Amino acid sequence: MAATVNVNGQTFDQDHAVISVFDHGFLYGEGVYETLRTYHGKPFLFERHMRRLRRSAGMIDLPIPLTDDEIARRFTETQRAAHLEGDVPEREAYIRILITRGVGDLTYDPAATPHSSVVIIVKPHVQLPEDVYNAGVPVSIVPIVRNHPQTVNPMIKSNNLLNNALAAQHAVREKAFEGIMRNHRGELAECSTSNLFIVRNGTVLTPPLEAGLLPGITREYIFEIGAALGVPVQEAVLKDADLLGADESFLTSTTREALAIVRVDGQTIGKGVCGPVTRELLDEYRRRAVAGAL
Repeated sequence: MAATVNVNGQTFDQDHAVISVFDHGFLYGEGVYETLRTYHGKPFLFERHMRRLRRSAGMIDLPIPLTDDEIARRFTETQRAAHLEGDVPEREAYIRILITRGVGDLTYDPAATPHSSVVIIVKPHVQLPEDVYNAGVPVSIVPIVRNHPQTVNPMIKSNNLLNNALAAQHAVREKAFEGIMRNHRGELAECSTSNLFIVRNGTVLTPPLEAGLLPGITREYIFEIGAALGVPVQEAVLKDADLLGADESFLTSTTREALAIVRVDGQTIGKGVCGPVTRELLDEYRRRAVAGAL
């Protein structure tokens, strides 16, 4: 599906958007990013995404040359160029904001890259069919270990996604929708592109940040939704057996909202369909997302 791309303030169609091969984002994977989606044309939880973008950038000493308002103006211009602005539900936008170290010599010295690059990709958001949300998806626990926090800290939403890519590719080979990664201690951490939750005896559990995972924006929002609904949501160290013995399980991300997990490596979770707690959280998430955009 065609994308429209803004590179350092200039907008291009996807066939003409380019960045230098000497950009350190390309050479060394030095950069951070955020993914947003719109509801009724407005980016959901924008301030939270910008807060995480700046936290990630700060963890690698990467300057962001634009204010939040300037970033918002830039992706609004890109949305307009992509004809994805305005309140048209079937024309919602996927937005990816990338900040890289910028163009410089073949060296790791940040002084060689005085100007960060800012790339914004906008394309139509493709919503999963509702029957997928009702039926749920299969996942696989993959052998790829999540980055140790003392190597590339998973709390950095980094452009360097090799660890995630290897996990996702393994899941594809297993014909799974997502790959679940363990940490170096053998605890469940997160999926390759989403956060992991289980439901046990009416309580929603998710691995703690200390397990080595990205603090997802949707993950954070599920705690708030649970509190409003009277559904307990807690962090807990989880192992394979906790997932396999769960009453329900689901994954969360900006583009997938809350999506039921119904099989893990062929083993059925709960009743094998989207469970009542997952559905309640999903419905409330969507209600808030739409209400916030109107």
